[in-house]
Amino acid sequence: MKIKQIHDKFFRSTFANLEVSQNFLKESLPESILKTIDLDNLELQNGTHVSKELEETRSDLLFRTTINQKEGYLYLLFEHKSYLDKNVGLQLLTYLVNIWNQKVKNEKANHIPVIIPMVIYHGKRNWELGNALDTMILDYDGLSDDIKKGIPNFSYHVYDLNRFPDEVIVLGSLYYVTLSILKNVNRHDEQAVLEALKRVGTALNAMNEKQTATEYFETCLRYVYEIVPEFSNVNSNVVQKYIEQVFPEGSEIAMTLAEVLRDEGFEKGILKGEETGLEKGKKEGLLELAVEHLSLKFGVLPTDCQEKIASLDLKMLQIFNINIGNFKSIEDVKKFLGI
Repeated sequence: MKIKQIHDKFFRSTFANLEVSQNFLKESLPESILKTIDLDNLELQNGTHVSKELEETRSDLLFRTTINQKEGYLYLLFEHKSYLDKNVGLQLLTYLVNIWNQKVKNEKANHIPVIIPMVIYHGKRNWELGNALDTMILDYDGLSDDIKKGIPNFSYHVYDLNRFPDEVIVLGSLYYVTLSILKNVNRHDEQAVLEALKRVGTALNAMNEKQTATEYFETCLRYVYEIVPEFSNVNSNVVQKYIEQVFPEGSEIAMTLAEVLRDEGFEKGILKGEETGLEKGKKEGLLELAVEHLSLKFGVLPTDCQEKIASLDLKMLQIFNINIGNFKSIEDVKKFLGI
């Protein structure tokens, strides 16, 4: 699997969890904006808006909600390259325009909704590029106000993971666990990653729902093993001993790299598609897996659920399968699907 796909899979699977995305937004946006947003009714939207040529270094998620009591969106762009890219503002503008164009085209809308753009950055250097499009415009500050009025310009919110203090990790919080892993995995410092995994294990061990904690730890550990080559089969024994001090359930998962990468059927769905080399094969495998798991858990699925699941694209089906373990009822499934 390509490095981009590994980053993308982890970002999407973790931030699709509403606890993670809601806490991230609460800590990243100013109070003046937060009080206008309905964070309790975030709806993850289908698809991606990142262009093909840039998808190796970026992932994105779009959430629908209400902003100032009207339809609005929150757009999260995840920068997973190791260096600073001064073109982020220009690319963000392109993605926002694409979203607006789709709204106008598909819904014949007379107005375009508010979209709040955010960048999540976990490169090795601190973010020093500012957070507005005008930083790219030649001699913008020297222009007259009348000229500036005709030039598109906007600000975006940047969350630099370098500035995330590991010591603030909260016990039982999936949000802090996610940020801690994202911050440390890109540094390829074996000891730093080990310390991060130990903090993560401690935090997850404090959760009441041990199954959820264990599944989340497996997601994090798989991500670490795939991104950091130093964590080989040999080092997995070190990880196991390191983790068993604070998270016994996690130590069992950490026994071997093969165990971490095996995802009880979810990987079967991926492999079934990869063997054919066709996206259709991947989607059919994941769709079959999702319906089978949900049927075993809740019985015969309502027709609207089956149709909605079948309409998901490949990436959303991957996210959906990962979240099946979190669903407690059919209503949870419907809420995730936006039914």
